[in-house]
Amino acid sequence: MNDLHKDELLATEFKGKKPDITRFKGLGEMPYQHLRETTMDKKTRRLLQVRVLQDRDDTRSTVDQLMGTKPEARFAFIQANAEFATDLDI
Repeated sequence: MNDLHKDELLATEFKGKKPDITRFKGLGEMPYQHLRETTMDKKTRRLLQVRVLQDRDDTRSTVDQLMGTKPEARFAFIQANAEFATDLDI
């Protein structure tokens, strides 16, 4: 879920073990074995409902910009907002 949860799991369930930790930007990058074990497994996956209660038009526009079919829109967003990025995992 987040780094705090990861640290908690490493200190308890995986204590003394060396788990293989991987990260993916999106589901399209994951090998099918990882998808089967995580996202597609009904026993382990989590589905969270996200509700936008304010600024729906702005949110819709931003989601379209970042997840839409135009990579140039994502590039423009990154260029315009890069100076505000913090806590990057590089």
